Amino acid sequence: MSREDFEDAVRDGLDRIPDELAARMDNVVVLVEDDAPADDPDLLGLYEGVPLTERGEFWAAGSLPDRITIFRRPTLAICADRHEVAEEVAVTVVHEIAHHFGIDDERLHELGWA
Repeated sequence: MSREDFEDAVRDGLDRIPDELAARMDNVVVLVEDDAPADDPDLLGLYEGVPLTERGEFWAAGSLPDRITIFRRPTLAICADRHEVAEEVAVTVVHEIAHHFGIDDERLHELGWA
């Protein structure tokens, strides 16, 4: 799958987020990278930032956007076809957005999103 097609899959995954939830996302950017970090090469997605639940009154003063990165090659490596890629990307997008809202991996596992 080309990078452009993968980016389309990420956009489609974002479009599956309910409007009322998407409207509550604050100061976050979603990126696509080809490779995961060298110390975790099988990682599909990564949230870097301060979850909404931990932001204080002075948080926004000079804060860079939170980052959600979806990794293309590790995702493609575990998927057999475009349909599987689209589904895996959608799950990964939801998983990382949940971290933005302060939901940890343990709770995501309980909810079936880990």
